[in-house]
Amino acid sequence: MSRLPFLFIVTGIIGFVLFQAASLSSLSGWLGDGLRGPNGWFHVHLFVLGWATMLAMGAVYQLIHVILQSGIYSERLGYAHYTLFTVGLSGLLYGFIKGEMYWIAAFAVLTLGGILLFGWNMAVTLLRASKWNAITISAACAVLYLVLTGLSGMAMGLNFVTGLWVDVHENLFGAHIWLGTVGWFGLLITGFSYKMLPMFYLAHDYPTKPQSVVLLLWNAAVLVGALSFLSGDSVWFKWSAHLLLTAAVIIYNIHLLQIKKSRHKRNPGSGIRWSMYGSQAFACVMIIMLVYTFVYPDLMLHAKSILIAGWVYLSGWVSFTVLGYASKIVPFLWWTHKYGKQAGKPGTPMMADLLSESKVNAGLAAIAACSLLLLAGLIAGSQTLIEMAGTALSVLSIAYISLIGLVFTR
Repeated sequence: MSRLPFLFIVTGIIGFVLFQAASLSSLSGWLGDGLRGPNGWFHVHLFVLGWATMLAMGAVYQLIHVILQSGIYSERLGYAHYTLFTVGLSGLLYGFIKGEMYWIAAFAVLTLGGILLFGWNMAVTLLRASKWNAITISAACAVLYLVLTGLSGMAMGLNFVTGLWVDVHENLFGAHIWLGTVGWFGLLITGFSYKMLPMFYLAHDYPTKPQSVVLLLWNAAVLVGALSFLSGDSVWFKWSAHLLLTAAVIIYNIHLLQIKKSRHKRNPGSGIRWSMYGSQAFACVMIIMLVYTFVYPDLMLHAKSILIAGWVYLSGWVSFTVLGYASKIVPFLWWTHKYGKQAGKPGTPMMADLLSESKVNAGLAAIAACSLLLLAGLIAGSQTLIEMAGTALSVLSIAYISLIGLVFTR
């Protein structure tokens, strides 16, 4: 097995620990300081790029083998991608800390270079395999939106340094966030779930038509949302994107239940069960927010509404889903790498021996509880509750990811 996925996964785990440590140092106060400044940029990019994207890229490099039954186009290109992306992100984060715009712009170029290498590697891999279905098309669209996110971020960086495109900066900012969160993460998670959940549940003979419906609705939501920001159109254009995304999330959850109903394995693992709970809770919140923004459309783009929506989406669904999936993916990859050739021999540990299911269950339950408390603090505007819940969440998150990291020592 290639070592390339492990580089991204281990680096992503380190990024997650650094993010939680940085949050601890401020008692999660950065959430109340506003995200439109160097401190907010640092935390958001460390979380989104240093943790979620880093680990997602590693998972893509490995899972693409399973999906296509063939290798990636160029492993050497993958190592070049890792180097450029990691060095670029490190410099970018340092630039955010120091507030140095020229430093940010220079290392943003390296980060974008890494993203472009990743996009090219995946594009050629998928085109050569020519196995097009809801899973591969979702992956292809996700990578495309990641590239567009990087390009729009670079355009904003050039705007800061040169003063060009001042009139469209806010438009680019909205499209940048929408493409990266809804496009990249959304389509990657939904697409790969169609492959992973049936594996974990040992599910067969479930309908696959909902996958195509979700794919169409999700892409429509991404495109409508991005266009609404780029054009600066009315709030109802953005609400239409929210409506499309909510419909996609609802149908996605219905399909997950169809897979679960067709299962031949009663217990897929605590991480998978909690990821299902997280997706169901996310669907409920999406419906509530859709109704709320319909009644109070003027509050849709309010700073507090954006902060809450971003927290629910990125931490409550994306990161929580990644944490749940990691409890299955990391032990599988490590066991296959270290013990695959020794399977069946005396003394060879079982995959289940690498990570305690009871600890995974307790860890994710505690993270979910603290996340809900932090969300309550954000809604109520209570800095005390934000600090208390945020501190507990960071401590528990570090403890949980340490369990995942210790798999590599077994």
